Amino acid sequence: MSNQATKQSTAVHHHSCGRALRERALGQAGSPDPVPVALVVEITRQIAKHCGHRLLKSRRLATGWTVGQAVAAAHQLVEKENLTRVGLSERSWKDWEAGHLPSPDYQDLLCRLFSTSPVGLGFAHDYSPPEAAGSSPFLSAGPGDGTLPGGETARAGAGSRTFTEVEETKRRDAVKLAGLAMASPAAAAQVLQRAAAEAMEFTRQAEATSLGSGTLDHLDLAVTEFNHAYSLKPPAAVFDAVMDYRRKVDALLKGRFTHRQERELLTFAGWMSELLAWLAHDLGDARTGLAFASDAFVHGQQAGHGQLCAWAMDAAASINLYEQRPDRARQAALKGLTEAPAEHPLTVRLHAQAARAAAADGDADGFTTAFHAAEDAYRLLPPRSPRRFGMDVLPLADYALTSYPATSAIWLGQAEEARRHAERALAAYESAPAASRSPSREAIARIDLAIAHAQLGAPDDAVALGHRALDSARVVGSVLGRAGDLISFLTRRYPRRAAVEGLRERLTTAALARPALSAASTMM
Repeated sequence: MSNQATKQSTAVHHHSCGRALRERALGQAGSPDPVPVALVVEITRQIAKHCGHRLLKSRRLATGWTVGQAVAAAHQLVEKENLTRVGLSERSWKDWEAGHLPSPDYQDLLCRLFSTSPVGLGFAHDYSPPEAAGSSPFLSAGPGDGTLPGGETARAGAGSRTFTEVEETKRRDAVKLAGLAMASPAAAAQVLQRAAAEAMEFTRQAEATSLGSGTLDHLDLAVTEFNHAYSLKPPAAVFDAVMDYRRKVDALLKGRFTHRQERELLTFAGWMSELLAWLAHDLGDARTGLAFASDAFVHGQQAGHGQLCAWAMDAAASINLYEQRPDRARQAALKGLTEAPAEHPLTVRLHAQAARAAAADGDADGFTTAFHAAEDAYRLLPPRSPRRFGMDVLPLADYALTSYPATSAIWLGQAEEARRHAERALAAYESAPAASRSPSREAIARIDLAIAHAQLGAPDDAVALGHRALDSARVVGSVLGRAGDLISFLTRRYPRRAAVEGLRERLTTAALARPALSAASTMM
């Protein structure tokens, strides 16, 4: 088990104590600028030993960063070194400092950020065999001088000797140089020549791949086109096309490729599974939808792509809500929030998902708290909205803040509030640019408004709105489900009404006309 997963048994001090230790150490060293890595390592050791923090938090405090500054520095490093973009958030960072182990790709990013190894951040143990005391000037002076603090070093193996990061590097270099110094010039030249040849082979192996030069570009284009087609083409046809590509990516992942290519393939696989989750939901197959949402989350984790993980949980939250499992919907939304970037429309949407789940569970206070969090997150959004496959994602946050309260008010029995929010949502959908309009969301807004009218004693208006909703060009599973809710309410409140029976027959016809997923179409 890694150090990160090991429960701390000692009292943990406030972070201000660690900062004070840093300032004292820097003052004693003459306030060097920049601060040498060796000094940062020593300050990390002191903070971990004295304050009881895990190594990742100790290293951050020793560097002089807040969590926000550390996250910003990580994103800057990704940009500077042209690494795969990540969805790192402050929540994720705090989880890691609390003991959750980051994915291997995030471990790599953190080690790059702090110029250290997984051992130096508590993600792994150093199991190097102990050496006799005094056998090397590069051995550490004693059990608390290593990369791990005293308590964690003891857990790595009783009596083991550890090195500081700088000392360990010096020792390796000294051994190499000593070997070359004792060899004859000719032998030394041969050693260096072989080393150069080995380095070239290492590079060739690292770049070896079975992918064609344009494969990743083609996949990028395909995923973009599929996302654009989502609201425009029949879901069954789009599902089959995306499923075909998803199988191809699965086959590619069994081939040979570079680490960078692996991350990209995992990301493409995740995006396709996220889209398949929504398409399966539209086709009325919740089980398949949730399976693909989970698959998207796992591939996002493996790729170190937090934002993909968050989008996957957004899909899972919606599917669970329509399956009348508000507790699971809320769990999915909260899980997504741990991965979503703080200043992103997706964060607004996930808070609104949690609010809608609370309303479905009859928790009015929970709805209010979560919805206020969504509104607060909306106010923090940057002036320029991010894009997803070339499409602006801000409307998704706008829709969540208008349509979700309408549905929530219906579930909470607040008919007048539901009517007001549904009218706002419908106006927002109808005024959206053609490229951003969503026929299914517009239909659901009409059904919400219809239910509100039915609750307020206007069944004829409710039936008329129900028919208009079923006139939609995209009558998918979620629309049929909400229409069923409308008809159930009308039947209970206004029994034996001919207009209601007519709407019921219309819904039955629409449900029978909807294509279903075949077993073969979902097999990998």
